[in-house]
Amino acid sequence: MKVLSVVGARPQLVKLAPVAAALSAAGHRHRIVHTGQHYDADLSDVFFSGLSIPDPDVRLGVGSGSHGVQTGAALAALDEVFAEERPDWVLVYGDTNSTLAGALSAVKTGLPVAHLEAGLRSFNRRMPEEHNRVLTDHCADLLLAPTEEAVRHLAREGLAARTRLAGDVMVDVCLRTRDEVLAARPAAPPAGVPAGRPFLLATLHRPGNTDDPARLAALIGALAGLPLPVALLVHPRLAARAREYGVELARGSVRVSRPLPYAELVAAVLASAGVVTDSGGLQKEAFLLGRPCTTVRPETEWVETLDGGWNMLVPDPYELPRDRWARLAARPAPRAARGAPYGDGSAAGRVVRLLEEEGAAGG
Repeated sequence: MKVLSVVGARPQLVKLAPVAAALSAAGHRHRIVHTGQHYDADLSDVFFSGLSIPDPDVRLGVGSGSHGVQTGAALAALDEVFAEERPDWVLVYGDTNSTLAGALSAVKTGLPVAHLEAGLRSFNRRMPEEHNRVLTDHCADLLLAPTEEAVRHLAREGLAARTRLAGDVMVDVCLRTRDEVLAARPAAPPAGVPAGRPFLLATLHRPGNTDDPARLAALIGALAGLPLPVALLVHPRLAARAREYGVELARGSVRVSRPLPYAELVAAVLASAGVVTDSGGLQKEAFLLGRPCTTVRPETEWVETLDGGWNMLVPDPYELPRDRWARLAARPAPRAARGAPYGDGSAAGRVVRLLEEEGAAGG
């Protein structure tokens, strides 16, 4: 079986790592196409080296741009790649512009498409990622759902026949990396955060939080006013918008840091007292690693993280009284059991078996 993976952004590389290993272990041919949607080395190259992912076979170099420009450039470039490679499966990951471009190009080239992490829904149509998820699910041939909730979403949209519960491959890599980090060294905070003191780990990158100058300034002000040091991992989008709008990031409690390689990110979460983020991936990593998370959004696609108070939605923290915001962001870890809603860490093997079975059934 020949599988061609299309990736382009940091979250997809994390999911690619266990899938690439499982495909190799099963003796299948695996080709990797990197669209270059995330071209910053901190969001791309360090993940290939840090997670032992084979180097991409094809780099498209799409780079930055508007959603339409980015998606269109990837779509045009992928047509030629697919025509030459003719894989048995095109595997797309998550909800980025690269995901949608890979799915559309494949179906228009007559190739079977499998969507890893299918069925997630925030039900916020203002999010570009929501459109990417829905459109990809409706054109893909095999929907690899990470959770029972995702399976239910797909069934309600009439896609049950194409849906299979695979589990979440991010659990595979997160738990493995956690064990490696804890075996190798004590969990440590990012540079610039005093060692031995409680701190919060934070990220902001979604357009809804970064593209409005007043909202961005208010969110940074809310972080700056917290009583604990805040290690803010600065995504390129956040850095660009802060420069454009004249928003100072490193002020008050905020300590600015570059994005971290995956093992260092896991170590930082483990060392932290909690997480403040708008990232879907980091919400789930905090949950898996047993750290309370405060999500600066009105909704989450990872609804399981909300159970027991492990994750809390606070879309406008600057509108809360300062003491209440501080109590929320720096709250202790709940006593509620987390369970295992995202699987047991063996999802990548199930993904490969499903590709084998569905490919054979399809002839």
